[in-house]
Amino acid sequence: MRQIEKPAKGEYPAYAAMYIDLLPGDGLILQHLEDNLNATKKLVNSLPAEKLLYRYAPGKWTIKETLVHIVDDERIYAYRAMCFARGERKPLPGFEQDDYALNSGANKRDINNIMEEYDAVRRSTIALINGFSEADFFKTGVANDNIASVRALVYHLAGHELHHINLIRSRYL
Repeated sequence: MRQIEKPAKGEYPAYAAMYIDLLPGDGLILQHLEDNLNATKKLVNSLPAEKLLYRYAPGKWTIKETLVHIVDDERIYAYRAMCFARGERKPLPGFEQDDYALNSGANKRDINNIMEEYDAVRRSTIALINGFSEADFFKTGVANDNIASVRALVYHLAGHELHHINLIRSRYL
């Protein structure tokens, strides 16, 4: 499997370190994305339906909302990576994650539909990343007023998912 070096500090905003630091420096980010997908599917399939609507505190997202948030975030960060790899020079906007979650309708969706979308987005992301040249991973751009490299955005994807799955395991189960 293709190896993509872990980004260096300075290739991503400070807030992204909490996600990128969750990943080893083995360069196997595509394998981690595949492994994360399989582990997340296994976890979700093991949960009773009522648990998917559980909130560990008032105002916190349900597991369904968290899963849709992970998908939304992945779409946005994959889009950013594609834009930067293609040479986009215009700054890209940020997004308000709480508004997205509120408007997602996640809690009314069937979990099989959410997981089908999750799988499709992940497979699309992996195919996109596999299409990048080695030079593409070092290209940078600006999103939400922050500079990031393509490889930093790729690592963000996997680390962001791990962050939320770790929260589900520690606070929801």
